[in-house]
Amino acid sequence: MKLYTKILSGLFLLFISFNAFSLDVKLTPKRNYIDIIHNGSQIRVQRIQDQSHVLTGSFSKTSRKCPPFCAQPINVAPGVETVGEVEIFDFMEKQIKNKTGVLVDARLASWHKKGTIPGSISIPFTILGKPKDSAELISAMKKLNVIRRKSLVKESFVDSLYRLVGSKKEINQTWDYSNAHEIIVWCNGPWCGQSPHAIRNLLTNGYPAEKIYYYRGGMQMWQVMGLLTVQ
Repeated sequence: MKLYTKILSGLFLLFISFNAFSLDVKLTPKRNYIDIIHNGSQIRVQRIQDQSHVLTGSFSKTSRKCPPFCAQPINVAPGVETVGEVEIFDFMEKQIKNKTGVLVDARLASWHKKGTIPGSISIPFTILGKPKDSAELISAMKKLNVIRRKSLVKESFVDSLYRLVGSKKEINQTWDYSNAHEIIVWCNGPWCGQSPHAIRNLLTNGYPAEKIYYYRGGMQMWQVMGLLTVQ
């Protein structure tokens, strides 16, 4: 009986292994899928294998009223790099697995509940625009490994000069960014202004621009690529 069980287990693993390496629709030529933890569970990120599959619903639309649904620029803010799907795959396999990076779903919570990119956390852009002493903002920043200083840093004469000339050496008197995560911020697509607003709010709060990435394609392009979404 034990031998029979072992044979069945071996055949099952062989079957899984064969299917894993026989995908017709891969993420990249050398990458079939990515395993990622989402809300404590392991999720396999891969593309839909049905090559006749087409989008339905809101993300299949070509036109929306502008404003507010207007095309967003590639360069959303100085120092913030715009990325695509392949860069997100790399981010998932490196920063997210090493717990040094976070995917930020900047849409309203109602959108997040409908479906999100695996590994993302919900931080609505509206929260990032709240006052610096807001409990919601403080909680959101903690998710990015940013903490609010218990007491304001006393600004020296030299620091005040840096602030006046807009130098990067200026001390942030509210937030401690010494261990801030790298983040990819996204929303519904190239026509969605929620993630650009979130990025500008983060920059206003002093978040280092070099640690922020903008996924302009958002949920629409993620679904156009046939990639997995989760609820």
